[in-house]
Amino acid sequence: MPLIRRAGNRTPPPIPKHPYRDTAVIYGVMASVLVAAAALTGADVPRAAAVAVAFFVVATAWSWWRFRERIREQAARAARDASGSQVQEGGE
Repeated sequence: MPLIRRAGNRTPPPIPKHPYRDTAVIYGVMASVLVAAAALTGADVPRAAAVAVAFFVVATAWSWWRFRERIREQAARAARDASGSQVQEGGE
């Protein structure tokens, strides 16, 4: 995979097998790291926990929304392709 993408190559990466679970786990780990870093540096842990929870909720909601949109687009494209192939087969 090239390090630089060209403007014409805008194919999104494939959707993971478990996109909702994976994003919740990843953002949960990131939020935990934020709280751990605050505890290790002597920062205000309750405030860091509040920021971590807000980060987790917003980031997870955004990712889930984007995955849902991509899954819908793929389903619509598959239905469109299937109906197009049926029209071509029936017309011959």
